[in-house]
Amino acid sequence: MSSVNEVMTPEPVCLDKDAPVRDAARAMRDENIGNVIITAGERVFGILTDRDIVVRCLAEESDIEACTCGKVCSADIATIEPSASLEEAIQLMREHAVRRLIVTEGERPVGIVSLGDLAQERDPESLLGDISAAPPNA
Repeated sequence: MSSVNEVMTPEPVCLDKDAPVRDAARAMRDENIGNVIITAGERVFGILTDRDIVVRCLAEESDIEACTCGKVCSADIATIEPSASLEEAIQLMREHAVRRLIVTEGERPVGIVSLGDLAQERDPESLLGDISAAPPNA
């Protein structure tokens, strides 16, 4: 049985809740990722996806320059310990209807595990496992 720390992406990109959304967009571009973890100090505050930026900032905010990560991120998040089993991660994703979990030690983010990570580990021959294993589009 594998644990979350064996499949998670370690050292996730984190930004403070007061950081401008533009910083998150640049981090996503530079790191070729679709989300960043939003923090308040060292504590997890939320998660911000590329979709959140489009839907909650670009489409709704009149002053995009004043849009902060904390204002548009999803604050209702699910976290999991690195030592948790993959079964626990799958169950938590089901319960919260999410595609990714923030991996924490205490309240400090140490990684992120996605539905694709779990698919690659549990069923690499599946369509989702195959797609998740493919290199990202540039």
